[in-house]
Amino acid sequence: MNTWLILIILGAVMLIAGVAVEAARFLIWVGVAVLVISLILSLVTRGRSGGGV
Repeated sequence: MNTWLILIILGAVMLIAGVAVEAARFLIWVGVAVLVISLILSLVTRGRSGGGV
């Protein structure tokens, strides 16, 4: 499982449970940041390898 997905799910569960709301918000934002960074890195890697059409 991807790290960003684990962080987002963990943050959502903590929000639903109502435990440590600030920590849950932090985990969700960290998960989103990791997702965006991984998408950018995959696009850069794909562009360098010359893949595509």
